[in-house]
Amino acid sequence: MFLNRRSVALWVGLLLIVLVSGCKSKFEKLRASNNIAMKYQEAVKLYEKKKYSKAIILFEDLQTKYRGQAEAEDLYYYTAYTAYRLKDYTSARYHFRSFATTYPNSPRAEECRFMAAYCFYVDSPRPSLDQENTRKAIDELQLFINLYPDGERAEEAGQLIQNLRDKLEQKAFANAKLYYDMGQPDDYRAAVIAFESMLRQYPDTRYAEEIEFLILKSQYLFAQNSMPYRQETRFNEAIDYYQSFVESYPQSKYKKEADDLRSSAEKQIAYVVRRMDEINKMREEHERELGITKEEAAVQESTSAIQ
Repeated sequence: MFLNRRSVALWVGLLLIVLVSGCKSKFEKLRASNNIAMKYQEAVKLYEKKKYSKAIILFEDLQTKYRGQAEAEDLYYYTAYTAYRLKDYTSARYHFRSFATTYPNSPRAEECRFMAAYCFYVDSPRPSLDQENTRKAIDELQLFINLYPDGERAEEAGQLIQNLRDKLEQKAFANAKLYYDMGQPDDYRAAVIAFESMLRQYPDTRYAEEIEFLILKSQYLFAQNSMPYRQETRFNEAIDYYQSFVESYPQSKYKKEADDLRSSAEKQIAYVVRRMDEINKMREEHERELGITKEEAAVQESTSAIQ
């Protein structure tokens, strides 16, 4: 009895292996077939059944077979969309671009040119990552608009470009704010430079109000963490940023904090001026005791400044 059960299990296992092998060999036989018309028809059927992984193999096998023939146009088209359905956007954009280049007068050339650019768009990473593909997508979509300014998808391409620019803007803001968030004295100065650069690059940015406030605050914190003899100048620069900010955004939600920073900067300037006067008097008195003339002291100060 035990042997019979074992034999039955063995035969069932063998039967399953044969069935699976038969299914696999059917596709392999189709792929190896020289009947390219049948292979093409089966590839289309696989595509329509959404069996894209098998369809792409047959379509790519047929590329060289149909080169120069009338069927090649449809084959290129199917190949591009099959790669797109598989989310292989690198291959898809290559095939879409090849179609548009090979068949520029085709009714589907405009569509494929758009899809080549769109593959860059969907392959654009989230803002925190490198944005090389985002910039390439903008270039490709702009090229599409230049080629088809009155095309059906020109407006859509323009909106996609704006979406991508918003992503680059978000990336630039995050990069600039990173300097501010790190909270080191030199980082505050770097933050001012980065924020100002962003305003030049994106003058209509939705972050403009916050950026101008953060420029003011970064400059204030930079001044606060500076050596005393540099603080007066740097606090005055912070006050200049304050004036620019309140002129641009008199009703800003950051207005009260900005007012506090200006008030504090003015008090710091008054304190620093008094403190530097005291230090200069003490130094002059010390130099007189040492017999150092004003001219010698000026030379020493100039040399120290150069160093």
